[in-house]
Amino acid sequence: MKYIYYLSLGSNLGDREQYLANAIEGLRRHENIESVTPSKWLETAPWGNTNQGPFLNGACKVVTTLVPEAMLQVMQALEKAAGRERLVHWGPRTLDLDIVWAEKEDGRFIEVQSETLTIPHPYLWDRAFVLVPLSELYPNFIFQGQAIGDRIKELDEA
Repeated sequence: MKYIYYLSLGSNLGDREQYLANAIEGLRRHENIESVTPSKWLETAPWGNTNQGPFLNGACKVVTTLVPEAMLQVMQALEKAAGRERLVHWGPRTLDLDIVWAEKEDGRFIEVQSETLTIPHPYLWDRAFVLVPLSELYPNFIFQGQAIGDRIKELDEA
């Protein structure tokens, strides 16, 4: 069984672009990951805790045989390798990786509600910095009956 994950990537400390590039390379090197397709990077203002520097954000599509919890472990290992410290909620970070959406290879979406993982990501539809790069990789994405392009326009107008 193959899974398709759409990840959000972000960094606002140090060499942001290098942290993101290293994460993409780390994913590509994993033996159970078949392909990784990144979006362009986008500089954005912080969300939530706004008293910090700007982020470099993007998304990537990952095709793998890893089940959701195993994919999360791979992502957390990459964050740890980048020196990620979880000191402040929504605080500055060298690398932030989130699964925002997941599907099985037949197109059925995956929903996960556990102590460690929630798919779809609870703030997926509220964050333009996630949706803009996601729309590059998944232009026909529809969530809660709304097209991603229409949702991005709504957020831009808000």
